[in-house]
Amino acid sequence: MDKLDATISSLEASLNLAPGEDPTAAPPPAPAKKQADGGKKKEKKEKKAKAPAKSKKAAAPPADHPIICQIEFKVGVITKVWPHEGADKLWCEEIDVGEGEPRQICSGLRPYYTEEQMLGHRLLVVANLKAKNLKGFKSHGMVLCASQGEKVQFIEPPEGAPLGEVVRYEGLPEIIPASGAQVDKKKMFQAVAEKMVTNDKFEGTYDGHVFTTSAGPCKCIDIAGGEMH
Repeated sequence: MDKLDATISSLEASLNLAPGEDPTAAPPPAPAKKQADGGKKKEKKEKKAKAPAKSKKAAAPPADHPIICQIEFKVGVITKVWPHEGADKLWCEEIDVGEGEPRQICSGLRPYYTEEQMLGHRLLVVANLKAKNLKGFKSHGMVLCASQGEKVQFIEPPEGAPLGEVVRYEGLPEIIPASGAQVDKKKMFQAVAEKMVTNDKFEGTYDGHVFTTSAGPCKCIDIAGGEMH
């Protein structure tokens, strides 16, 4: 018995335990370091300070601003295209309109353009429409075409027009885009589409004003007097 007590005393001494202390008990928590806590608080403040400032909303167009000058047509190029799984007339596209990330847009053009014809095609995108869900695919805009009977063609920007450039019109005010919600609520695109036609030079026009970029007018291949939509 004396030998057992001596062995236990020896183990307690080697483990720095008080006589009779349970070796499995958790050690008392270490006191919090004020300096460390202060560092954490400072770190949180720094992260908050680095948060980007919220961008201001774009100014709304004046009440008397022409509706066509509230619709934003942007120069774009199709960088990816694939058939919609649930609709045999729809193409799904990714279109670069100079915004950093491509837009996903759905177009009912499979009866008129092959996949090879779509890919790499330069065109105009109606960029400030409210996103729409088309057969399960969320479309962020639409492509602009001219049509006449069974004939459908893209309205194309000239080769030198940079991606993202916004179409303008000679003799009309600057473009001040309305929000997608306003365009949808007031049916702005439907209103301007009534006066959008191609002229005898195949150029896109609104009430006689040509769709123009820094590199020249936008036009289709050979449809004159065609509706634009």
